[in-house]
Amino acid sequence: MTALATALPEAAVPLGRAHARRLREIYRSAGWPCQDMVEVELLAGGMLERRAGPAGHETLRVSDAGIAWLAATLAVNRAALSAHEALVGLVAGDLVRSGRIAWRGLSLRAQLPAADGQDKARWCMVRPDVFSIRNTTVETYVDPIVHETKVKRSDLLGDLRRLDKRTAYLDLGGECWYVLGCDAKGRPIGAADEVPAQCGVMLLESGRLVVARSAPRRSRQSLPLGVWMALAKASPVVGLNDAAQGLLGDCDPAV
Repeated sequence: MTALATALPEAAVPLGRAHARRLREIYRSAGWPCQDMVEVELLAGGMLERRAGPAGHETLRVSDAGIAWLAATLAVNRAALSAHEALVGLVAGDLVRSGRIAWRGLSLRAQLPAADGQDKARWCMVRPDVFSIRNTTVETYVDPIVHETKVKRSDLLGDLRRLDKRTAYLDLGGECWYVLGCDAKGRPIGAADEVPAQCGVMLLESGRLVVARSAPRRSRQSLPLGVWMALAKASPVVGLNDAAQGLLGDCDPAV
């Protein structure tokens, strides 16, 4: 059962993401019924109420129980987003402290192999959680790396089934890493052997990132112009440089 289903106190049927999405749509709309099974289950669960209009037509209204459930799902989603953002920040901070330049949430164009029966390569847009390069002026030394973070097991399993997305990440970077967070009991949401061998795996342990399996290094001579343009338009992650901070500590405060 999903976290959204557990947020529901007691209902005639277990409700999940599709039900929450429909309930939000009805709340924002005029309440016209779709008359499908999702709607039937929401009605049976007491999340919706039917209302007859003056002309005899029927509309739907989100019940008080439905409002309470939507608020509960919002809290669940915010908690998951906060955990994800915290893990992304931890990864980006470690990369910056190691001397790399890192960006969060870039939209990048990547190349995919030609589909079956076609000759031309395909292109797609992807949004890696963290993209980083070396701090160097030599183009062939930039060493691009992609880090994808996951804090929910369902998201990890769904992502691992998306071959094109992983292929795109490998096209963008010399290395691709999956960074796995922990569940509510502090256990890793996945194991290294669940992630394809083309990718490295990091685990979150006691607030620190631990390498569970190193990423194979792939030869990458340079970045496409489109990627350079995306990097130029975006702002890199700002972090403390430990060496520079140490020098600041030696400064005369009167200066």
